[in-house]
Amino acid sequence: MIWGIFKRDMCHATRNVIAVIVSMGLVVVPALYAWFNIAASWDPYGNTKALKVAVANNDKGYKSDLIPVRVNVGETIISTLHANDQLDWQFVKSDKAIDGVKSGEYYAAIVIPKGFSADMMTLFSPDIKHAQLKYYLNEKINPIAPHITDQGATTVVNTIDKTFAKTIAQVGLDLASSILHYSQSPQMAEYMRNLNGNLTTMADTLSGASQQVTSYSQLLGSANDIVDSTGKLLASATKAGKQAQNALKQGKSGATSLTSAGANVTSSVNTALDQVSGAFDQVAAKVNKAFDAIGKDSDTAASQLATLSEQISSGESLYDTYITSLNHMRESVEQLPDSDSAKQALLEAIDWEITLLEAAKGDSQKLAQQLKDASTQVTQDTAAAERSRKEILNRITSAKQSISNVRDDYATNVKPKIDALASTVSTLISQTDSMITQLSGTADGLDDVTGDVGTNVTSIRSTLGAIAKKLDSSAATVKELITKLETGGNAGDGNSDGGNGGNDASSSDSGESDELRALATANASTLSTLISAPVALHRVSVYPIANYGSAMAPFYTILSIWVGAIILCAMLKVTISDREKAHVLGLGDTLPRIAGPSGPGNASRWGLRLDHEYFGRYAIFALLALLQGTLVCLGDMYFLGVQANHALQFLAVGWLAALVFSNIVYTLTVSFGDIGKAVAVVLLVMQVAGSGGTFPIETLPKFFQMLYPFLPFPHAIDAMHAAMAGSYGNEYLLDMVYLALFLIPSLLLGLVLRKPVIRLNNWVSRNLESTKVM
Repeated sequence: MIWGIFKRDMCHATRNVIAVIVSMGLVVVPALYAWFNIAASWDPYGNTKALKVAVANNDKGYKSDLIPVRVNVGETIISTLHANDQLDWQFVKSDKAIDGVKSGEYYAAIVIPKGFSADMMTLFSPDIKHAQLKYYLNEKINPIAPHITDQGATTVVNTIDKTFAKTIAQVGLDLASSILHYSQSPQMAEYMRNLNGNLTTMADTLSGASQQVTSYSQLLGSANDIVDSTGKLLASATKAGKQAQNALKQGKSGATSLTSAGANVTSSVNTALDQVSGAFDQVAAKVNKAFDAIGKDSDTAASQLATLSEQISSGESLYDTYITSLNHMRESVEQLPDSDSAKQALLEAIDWEITLLEAAKGDSQKLAQQLKDASTQVTQDTAAAERSRKEILNRITSAKQSISNVRDDYATNVKPKIDALASTVSTLISQTDSMITQLSGTADGLDDVTGDVGTNVTSIRSTLGAIAKKLDSSAATVKELITKLETGGNAGDGNSDGGNGGNDASSSDSGESDELRALATANASTLSTLISAPVALHRVSVYPIANYGSAMAPFYTILSIWVGAIILCAMLKVTISDREKAHVLGLGDTLPRIAGPSGPGNASRWGLRLDHEYFGRYAIFALLALLQGTLVCLGDMYFLGVQANHALQFLAVGWLAALVFSNIVYTLTVSFGDIGKAVAVVLLVMQVAGSGGTFPIETLPKFFQMLYPFLPFPHAIDAMHAAMAGSYGNEYLLDMVYLALFLIPSLLLGLVLRKPVIRLNNWVSRNLESTKVM
């Protein structure tokens, strides 16, 4: 069925001359579209010499004492542009240049202002100005021309930069050469000898001045030592006065404490001794009573004696309290001045009193022990108990006597001495306190005076020391300069240093002099050119393209193949008439009435299915599309001379693109009629903008970057680029596969998804025809 439809279509297409001409036109027109665009953009940037750009020079030049060479950068620019053929440079007055840009006579104009050279030479002054060119541009004439003229203006700026750097380098090298020649003259040798003598005298003078300043500083140092000694003596007097005053205050406090402690101890002694003495009388009575009960009730007597022993032991705390009070009194006495003669006598009296108390405490402890021992003996031996009774009573008498001795000694020796000492110390403190206060104030005043003098002297010495160091440093610098000048002179004369070949400094200076001589005697023009442009760009092309036309050929070729597919669908019928169906089926000129209205699939009951109709009519579309692709690719390679390193691969891309594009446009037209043709045109417009064929896809808006992978153009263009310049890895094969994958949704729409919309498409077609306009 498919072959039958294709044979009848080929017969109809070649039946007469007009049909053949139209068929040939369908094949040739897309190729012409591509060839015209490729040829027109073959080498646009190589023909920029026809673009008129005006140049006006108003520069007045510059000359100064620093650089005794007249500099006119504007004239240098004009001379350079005369030899430049990148653009059609027009050298006119500034008024005409500006007016020509406004009228469209010139695409752009460059005006060099009057002070251009002077502004550039402010590089050597504190007030640096940025030299500026005035660049006028007519942007409405052409969208690309401004970018080309911008490149020309950039060339002018680069030329100025290089020329300026070269001029400065030339002047510098000339000055270096002149200096070197002058340094080797006899006049320069005489000047150097005089200079060395003057510098030697200057160095000696600086060294002598440094020594004098150092001597002044040492003299001031001796005076400062005297002032420091005086200050230290006054500080010692002030410190001693303050220490004495503190001691007097401590003595006064001690005297007060001593008086208070004496009163407290006196009261404590009288109370404590009276209690202890009365307690011993009670103990004696209780001891007699306990021993009297031995024969009657030994256990009761033993218990009473044990109780008395405990009472005596507990009374030892009274001795401790008294001893503690005496120790506090002793501490108060020790705070008094050592010069007081009564202090030591009082301390000895207090120590003797403490000794008597310790003895009395010992008698009480022994009494308590005897009572405790007696409590255990009364139940065992009556005779031994009677002896213990006498011993205990004697011990009680002895303890009472010890307490009486303590009380008498305190009243006789300790108390009077405490009162006398406290009175003496208080009087002494009152008399000397005012005198020490006056001495301290006087010493403080003198200390302020000596401190100021010492500070001023130290500051002066520090300043003199810094001056001496600077003088020594200056002298050393001058001496070093003398050495370098002498060494440089010897090196310039080419003298050696005896048998040892000279020292390291001479060798180093000689090497530097040789380098300077070599630099000054070299070709100044060559060196200045190197300095003005020290870096050269070496361009290495990866996958090189012969020219701009070859670079643009994939885009225009793929675009023309899509345009050819649209033209085919515009000129050829995509549906098969009932008469053609009947002839293919062998049913005559018409289908039976039972076939129903004319439309796709109405002959399926006789074996002509919808897919037969689809592929049968598409066959002639595919044939013509392949012819279109073949012609345009062969014309690119052999008519225009487009670069194609792999010709067969280049042809294969054209064939595959022709099949894919023709199938997509054919399917849209079969499925949606004239609306499908409009959709094909919309897809064409979208792919022209978003295929990355002209500008890189990264420079396009975000929407096109997202849409990029889902369009067939980018993959076809990339595959053609790979065929032209070479492929990286499997790049070519992958792009061909991606391009072929677009057949899947196209066939799915043409064979499956279009069935439900056939009636809708027929209804739209009938309504459009009913308008008598569409």
